[in-house]
Formats: sequence, C-alpha cells, structure tokens
Amino acid sequence: MTFSVVLGQDGWSVTYTKNRICVLKGSSVELSCSYTYPSGHKVTTAFWFTELGTGVEPDSLGQDPEYSGRLEYHGDKKNGQSLKITDLGESDSAEYKFRFMTNQEKGKYMGSPGVTLSVTGLQVKVTGKTLTCSTTCTLTDNPTYIWYKNGHKVKEDTSSLYSDSFSDTDRYSCAVKGHEDLHSLAVCKNCWIVTYTHQSICALKGSTVDISCSYTYPIDHEIKTTFWFTKWESDMDPEDLSSVPGYEGHIEYLGDKKSEGTLRITDLRLSDSAEYRFRLITSGEKFAGSPVSLTVTGNLSHICYDAVLEMVPTSVSESESVTLICRTKCTLDPIAAFIWYKNGQPIPNSNTSSPVYILFSVSNEDTGRYSCAVEGHEDLPSAEETLTVRYGPRNTSVSVSPSGEIVEGSLVTLTCSSDANPPVDKYTWYKKNIASPKASGQSYSITSISSEDRGDYYCEAMNIRGTETSIPVHINVMSVFPWVPVMGVGAVLTAGVLLVTIYCTLKRRSTGGSDATTDTQSVHHDPNSDTYTGLNVKTSSTDYDTLASVHPDPNSDMCTSLKKNIRSPELHPGSRY
Repeated sequence: MTFSVVLGQDGWSVTYTKNRICVLKGSSVELSCSYTYPSGHKVTTAFWFTELGTGVEPDSLGQDPEYSGRLEYHGDKKNGQSLKITDLGESDSAEYKFRFMTNQEKGKYMGSPGVTLSVTGLQVKVTGKTLTCSTTCTLTDNPTYIWYKNGHKVKEDTSSLYSDSFSDTDRYSCAVKGHEDLHSLAVCKNCWIVTYTHQSICALKGSTVDISCSYTYPIDHEIKTTFWFTKWESDMDPEDLSSVPGYEGHIEYLGDKKSEGTLRITDLRLSDSAEYRFRLITSGEKFAGSPVSLTVTGNLSHICYDAVLEMVPTSVSESESVTLICRTKCTLDPIAAFIWYKNGQPIPNSNTSSPVYILFSVSNEDTGRYSCAVEGHEDLPSAEETLTVRYGPRNTSVSVSPSGEIVEGSLVTLTCSSDANPPVDKYTWYKKNIASPKASGQSYSITSISSEDRGDYYCEAMNIRGTETSIPVHINVMSVFPWVPVMGVGAVLTAGVLLVTIYCTLKRRSTGGSDATTDTQSVHHDPNSDTYTGLNVKTSSTDYDTLASVHPDPNSDMCTSLKKNIRSPELHPGSRY
C-alpha cells in the first residue's frame, strides 16, 4: 500500500492512501485521504477537485455535470474522507486533489500533488500465436486475467498472456477477475463485428444524443475511414452523414478510429428520427453494422424502460458460463442500475450498472427462469428466459417392493431412481460379486423369488453427461418353513414321520386297538400341553397342509411299519420337536 503525504506548516497535512491508481473503464474507484490541521480550527468545507485556475478557487467535483450521479462521499469533517466515482470513463483520467477549509482566517489547505487516476480499457493484441490482454496503464492490485474463446472461459491466470492455435473464425476476448462484465472487444483473424451500446434510443426534441459502437475487423487490416449513414441502397455506396445537407453543424464524430465510434447529434429535431448505421472501410474491405433506431419525441414515455432479456446460451452443461443481457427498447436517461431476477425473486447482491450479468461455472442450482428490470421501473420487467443446465446422474438409489418381509415364491420388484438432465436413458442392474448384468430398465422384477436370489443388488444410471452407481440394497428371502433354517432338512423329515406315528397311535387307542409292539412307549396327549398345541398349529407350508389332510388307517400297513421300525421319542413340553 502506498501513502502519499503532503506536508504543510504548523500542523497542516493531507495523506493520500495511494498516489497512483489504474482502473478499468466502466468500473468504480475510491480515493481516500486523511488530513490534519492546527488545534483551535474547525473544518467547515471539504471537497475533491481536478482543475485549479490561476488565482481562482477550485470548484468541487460535485458541481461538474460530467460527474452528476456518479459521486459518493464518505467520511467526516474531522480527519478523513473518501470519494467514490462510479461508471468510470477514460475522460475521468486526471489528478484528483483534496481541499479543506476551516473557520479561521486563511484556514485553507490543499493536498498537492494529489492522486493520479488512470482509466483504461482492455484490448487484445495478437503477436503470432500469442494474445496479450493489454491496458494503457498497469492495473492496481495485481489483477488476475480471464480469457474467453468464442464466449467460453478457457483460462484464468495472473499473466496477461495466452497462447493458442486459433482458426480464422475463433473469437478471443479477455477480462479481469472481479470485473468479468467488462470484457475487452473480441478479436479474430477474419471477423467483422459492430456492437452498439444501445440498439434503440429515445431522446427529447432539442436535446443531445450519443449513438456509440465498438467494432472488430480482421487483425491484418488497417482502418482507412469510418462514418455514419442513414440511407442505403444495395447497388450504391452509402453517403457519409457529415456530407448530407441539413446535418452540417448538427452532428459530430467521436471515437478513437481504432475500435470505437460515436455519433453525437445536437439540438435534436423530430425529423432526426431514423435508423443509423456505422460503416468502416479498411485496407482490404468494407463493412457496415446493423441499424440503430433513434426516436425523437416531445413527450416522455415509460415505454422506453420496458426491458428485454437476452440469454446466451439458454442450455449449458455444468461448469460452463451463461451471459444475461438486459436491453431496453430505447434509452432516455442514464440508467442507474439493472435488477436481476430468478424465478420471480431478486437475485441477492446482483444489481449492476452494466446491462450484462454473467453466471460463471453454473450448476444444477442455477436452473430456473431469469428476468431483469431497470431500477426505478421494476413494474416493467422483461419476459422470463429459462436456463437449462445439463448434468449427469446423481442421487441414484434403489427401492424395493414389497418393502416388508420377502417370502419365498413371491414377486419382488426393484426400482432405480436418479436425478439427471437430460433424463437417464439407460438403467443396468447388477448383483454384487456377479460381473454380468442381471437386467436392464428402470425396474427389475424377480418372479417367484427363491433363497438363491438372496444378496445385494444395485443399479447403474447413465445419460450423455455421465454415469452413477447406487448403494447396494440387501434382499433377504424367508423360507416357507420358518423353522427350516434352524432345524435342517433332516429334522423336518423326522418331524413329519413322527406326526404320522403319533396320529396312528392315538387313532388306535380311540378305537380300542392295542399296540403290536409291547416295548413302544405309549403317548398320552395332553390337549393343553405345548407339544400338543404346537402339533395343531397351522403353517404356511403346503407340504404340511397336505400331510395334515392324510387320515391313515391305524391298522394299515403304513402305521404297522412305522411302529416296527421307529421308536417314538418321549415327548416333553418345550421339546424342540
């Protein structure tokens, strides 16, 4: 940080925070200072100025119409003050000085030398395959440069140089980080571009209007002449407006004859309403821009502030940039600020003095409807433009139906859900530890599920922007015999034979028969015992239902054979059988 101290006598001094500042055209700058004065004095007046006539008290910048609406004063009348200047132009380049006066005789002091302010635009210069983002002064605070190719950001670096092998139609421009809305003019090997500050202008009769443009032409051409015209025919060269009768002393050409041109028309007449075009003639060719509409009226009309939003482009992929341009049907007074809206709500901290608003490195959250309005005319917003952001699948997940316990033999459906734009166009299903896909489609159905289908399942969602895999979900299949997993198949078969044996024994006793084998232990069933109750429980097993429906003859060969070959275990309440 640089401090410039202007010392005086007897305690008078002015200290500037910086003595040299270089900033971009269209941006803002703040000039700051602190000051001292002898005790017993009280500051009554303090102001900034740029010009001092010989023997004449300088005028405050606030009295200069060129600064109208562009100055902000901050500080106090004790020891410090700052001046903020907005919407800087190259004509604002000057030496700014601070002056204050006290309530004492000869109580005046001026801080000289002051602060030298330089205002510069950005210009892309081409040397072979190297591009330079050039300025007329060294920008303050070590800026970071951003390069754009055909409107897309391609590089961000502290170096002002960029190298590339570009074609005849590739357009390059640069900007400074923090001022991305202040692009340089685009350059290309073989491009003709004329860009007007306003495409349509409304002005009052008797006033003065400036019609301005910037222009680009092939880098190997040199400008020979530029002019404005209103009438043209396809088979004739247009006539320079300065040579048309009636415009002498009525118009003035301004600009640098390199990249900028301005037509100033004074004392406007109703007959000056027309379409005006800019023409440039180079060492190799001629080119004219599209027309600008000028309407001269005797009445003010709020229709001039009816905004129109232009969005370029309207559909992008994530991390790309989008440019919003708020145009008015015509321009009457200097516009203080533009207001930007998303989905009908103002975007926080988005008001700009520039009609350009850039969304850098967009994400899905930037998707929505955008509009704009001129500050003070919020009742005349533009029509909404919808921004669509393309992105790959995300938040991919699997849901299972039914969601509760899955029983062997039932139908199970797995559904894959994913958020993507454009929508997912391919779903693929996998089972963990199995390389080959199980199925494709958003849903995967397993009919008559079995224990072999147990495992972890996941899906893969894909669109043109990428792929994403879901977290696996576990599918557990319950057997139709709830005790099969514990007892084993052998135990089930033993239990089945036991049931038949018990039935045969009980049936014989109820019919008065006797056991053929004397060493077989009798079974005395207690209808209230756990075993008896367990034997009469209905299950979901179709095999058990079939078995229960069998009523064999206790004297049949089956019962006799069972009694000869199997000894019934002693039944106790709570037995695993």
